[in-house]
Amino acid sequence: MGSTSAETGTGTEGVGRRDLIKRSAALGLIAVPTMSFLSACASGSSDSDEKVEKGKKSAENPLGVNETASMEFVLFDGGFGTQYAEDAVKEYEKKYPGAKVKFSSTQKIQSVLQPRFNGGNPPDLIDNSGAEQMDMGVLVGKKQLADLTPLLDAPSIDDPNKKVRDTLRPGIVEMGQFDGDAVWIMYYAYTIYGVWYSQKALDSLDAEYPETWDDMLAVCAKAKKKGMAGWTYAGKHPYYIPFSLYPMIAKVGGREVLDAIDNLEPNAWKHPAVKTCFEAYYELYKKGYILKGTPGLDHIQSQTAWTEGKALFIPNGSWVENEAAKTMPADFDLAVSAPSGIDSSDKMPFGTMWASGGEPFIVPAKAKNPDGGMEQLRIMLSEASSKNFTKSVKSLTAFNGGTDGIDLTPGLKSGVAALEKAGDNVVNPRLQDWYVALQKEKIGVGGLGEMMAGRLTPAEAIKKIQEYADEAAKDDSIKHYKHQ
Repeated sequence: MGSTSAETGTGTEGVGRRDLIKRSAALGLIAVPTMSFLSACASGSSDSDEKVEKGKKSAENPLGVNETASMEFVLFDGGFGTQYAEDAVKEYEKKYPGAKVKFSSTQKIQSVLQPRFNGGNPPDLIDNSGAEQMDMGVLVGKKQLADLTPLLDAPSIDDPNKKVRDTLRPGIVEMGQFDGDAVWIMYYAYTIYGVWYSQKALDSLDAEYPETWDDMLAVCAKAKKKGMAGWTYAGKHPYYIPFSLYPMIAKVGGREVLDAIDNLEPNAWKHPAVKTCFEAYYELYKKGYILKGTPGLDHIQSQTAWTEGKALFIPNGSWVENEAAKTMPADFDLAVSAPSGIDSSDKMPFGTMWASGGEPFIVPAKAKNPDGGMEQLRIMLSEASSKNFTKSVKSLTAFNGGTDGIDLTPGLKSGVAALEKAGDNVVNPRLQDWYVALQKEKIGVGGLGEMMAGRLTPAEAIKKIQEYADEAAKDDSIKHYKHQ
């Protein structure tokens, strides 16, 4: 699978968005469409709005699916491949033998589906992912998506006493919300963000993963004595740094600090927890604990240097196990941890980490068979379908479980353990969903990238980032979102 499908977009914005939400385990890409699509999408309307007749609701068919109506499913053909979805389609057809599912896959979601949205005849279920992802904020704003609440309130496949929503991992439902309680997107994959390392390399230093920043600096000092840098990161894409920095800010100051940042509140970046964490990261630069040349490395180059043992820690997401597989030694013993904190005065416990959904599935408002689209998702959110996905692509799904009896790879095993340790202390910063350009170009490249390269002090970086956030808050051309 490798990284090739991750880097096949056109234009800097597309690549940025892909790099931003990134490839859960095996590249389930996400990107921003061109403005031509946004305006086209906004104008779409048609009279061809006839729906298939509803079927009869029953315990076996809680959504009232028409058992003989055809259903159309279009999947993004990326690093996760298509087999997991084809297997789930077979389950749908087994359950409704009178129904035919028209299944297809493409890497060009926008090109293929934009005309159909505009014409009012979209498919019933879409994996809206990849370099040509349709802009979710626009689709929601123009009322082009169906509310998935009926799916979430339906009984789960495995336990009729549990609603689908009660079987999902923390944050999944909220991620699909934009304004109010309606849920427009079902994120199917689940990404674990944090600090990744080789357990073998850590053991060779006779060290444990550091829970406080003093301990982190001590481990980096030990590594330096052995000729190994403490950290590297994607210097050309410094919006990877937040994968460990943002949950650290929440750990130190409480999750409300991240909420204020997401809400673009005045002075949100001037919170003492932000200052403390920026200064901590800047110390890595000041003490020479960052691999020389890191600001010039892209994500693949930094990951390769790390798998070659040149650096101990890297901020990343769970796709790294698959993406770096080609250069990762067999005995690397990949592990992930929640970010180190500062000390015992932190507001949240050690283990607080960022984990969130990837691979967004949508049911269009004008779908002819929306019940069928939601039923297909209900099947995919069963334990059997979830296990099938995890075994195939080394990634977790939104289903909260589905790993029993599976021989997990080292990184996935470590990720599951980290999630269990986090418990309810999972945070999900929304900047990268809500304000892509702000998060990627401004905060990432213009702020954090400059600070970690030593070209800005923490105070200067905070001042600059707050100015960027204030500009975004005043920009009437972008839709603004807030935590409920």
